[in-house]
Amino acid sequence: MPALPGFLHNLIPPTPLSKRLATQSLLFAAGDGTFNTAAAFYLVAFVGLSPAQIGVGLTVAGIASFLTAYPMGRLADVIGPKRIWAISALISALMFATMPFIHGFWAYLAVIVVFEVVNNAGGAGRNAYVLDVLPDKERVETQAFMYSSLNLGFTIGALIAGIALAMDTDAVLKWGVPFFALAIGIANSVWITRLPKAPHDERRAAGEVTEKLPGPGALRNVGWLLVTTFTGTLWSNQVLLHTVIPLWLVEYTDSPRWLLAWLFATNTVLCIILPAYTSKGVHSVRDALRRVWWSSAFFVAACAITLVTHDTRGILTIFLVWVGHVAVTGAELAIGSAGWAFQAELMDPARRGEYEGVAGIGRQLGGAWAPALFTFLAMGWHPEFYSGAGWIVIGAIIVAAAAAMGPSTRMARTFQGDPLPARERARAGRRLARTGGSAQDPGDPLAEVGAPASPRRAGRCGSRRGRPPGCRRRASTASSRRSRR
Repeated sequence: MPALPGFLHNLIPPTPLSKRLATQSLLFAAGDGTFNTAAAFYLVAFVGLSPAQIGVGLTVAGIASFLTAYPMGRLADVIGPKRIWAISALISALMFATMPFIHGFWAYLAVIVVFEVVNNAGGAGRNAYVLDVLPDKERVETQAFMYSSLNLGFTIGALIAGIALAMDTDAVLKWGVPFFALAIGIANSVWITRLPKAPHDERRAAGEVTEKLPGPGALRNVGWLLVTTFTGTLWSNQVLLHTVIPLWLVEYTDSPRWLLAWLFATNTVLCIILPAYTSKGVHSVRDALRRVWWSSAFFVAACAITLVTHDTRGILTIFLVWVGHVAVTGAELAIGSAGWAFQAELMDPARRGEYEGVAGIGRQLGGAWAPALFTFLAMGWHPEFYSGAGWIVIGAIIVAAAAAMGPSTRMARTFQGDPLPARERARAGRRLARTGGSAQDPGDPLAEVGAPASPRRAGRCGSRRGRPPGCRRRASTASSRRSRR
């Protein structure tokens, strides 16, 4: 088989496992993308909903997603990330099969709420599994390939839905679209079950991960909650991409409406091709923070360029709107690679599902308000002193979020470096004393959450009766020094 050119070769995942994970992302996105593209028409034409009812349903589903993010993350740790991922994928697929049979608002509300709750569990399991099964150096790069595959899959799904809509046949739309999504969803769940077991799954299958993990949980890690909240704010580039810039183009520029299609096509192509390149060299929190500043710079540039188009005309406006859209895509790619690195470096390995649940809460807190606020600032707030002040405020919000990332990651790393409270450190010390200071069993949760390897590192020696040997040696040494004096 002839070798691919260098550019194309870099678009292929480098390892067998990364290829399998990228294929899974493609399957998932193709099924979801097919139904979601036709969803607005489907819900109005066949479920009998009004646009207002659809909006209310999405709002309620968003609230359900927020409330269940943390418990679903903990469930992923209890059941095992791969298992909960596969089960959630199957339930989501089966939900598509209910669509031709539901009618009215309450049936739609029940289905969409179940979708959100199940997707919370599946997302937590997926992210925990990926981090658990991959070597450290492959985590960010592989997730970049998975992100490319997601965008490719959504594009394929949109094309399939477009063909179904163009056929304008009720039978094809009502039955064909959801059952196609069902078939792809079942294939996706089967594919997940064929992936190799991650270390967490293997230990749980062997019965080694049974006792309750000691120490504070992810909700106590304020630094992690802040990191994910500000990450959610920086991901509000999607609000610019899908809502604010299109509305601005229609209301405040003389650009032709067909430009919208070219803008979204540009974003899609770039998000398929570039993640493998933009994620290179991101291996640490320091690298991720650098990408955070890149993302904020692209975001602010997009705001400035879009603002200028209010006073330009013709081909110059078209060019500037396109450049602004490319800048937003740059912000998306940069914060994506930063977020993957934060997950890999700042999550507790023993609680990845739980940490992913907290991340879901943080992302909601950081970005749920952005559509309403950004649209108001850009489109509805034009103070007399400067009509474009809203765009400046949007940029300032992003810069503030980027500036807060550094202190937040330091808080998260401090928590990660000493996650056990004094009582648990004392228990860990007594455990070491009973075992003669031997290495802990790999399945012991204390080994994963960072129980101190030595009393000196812990900074505490526990009670007098339960002191580990190292404390006794230092105590006797100090006593002999005092006697010599």
